[in-house]
Amino acid sequence: MKENEKEVMTLISSAGDSRSKAFEALKAVRSHDYDKARKLIDESEKADVEAHNMQTKMITEAIRGEDNNEVSLLMVHAQDHYMCAELVRDVVQELIEIFNERDNN
Repeated sequence: MKENEKEVMTLISSAGDSRSKAFEALKAVRSHDYDKARKLIDESEKADVEAHNMQTKMITEAIRGEDNNEVSLLMVHAQDHYMCAELVRDVVQELIEIFNERDNN
């Protein structure tokens, strides 16, 4: 496996972890366990930071001309996966606060 492919797989894996933790947090909201939901969102955000760091590394390499690989379908998939993971985390994070406020009023 080429180094670039390893980086892409790391991006996909980290984004997948982020998205999974966010959905686990949403399940905790359903049970009104907001502390658990916030803990899971924090874990989701840590995975998201890992994905973001890999994406930034790859973009920086491309800008510097250090990346001789063409854009592949796998890379497009990785970027899509990461973007969706970020969106899910942001929405779930907001839902935690909305439902928590509703339950406490």
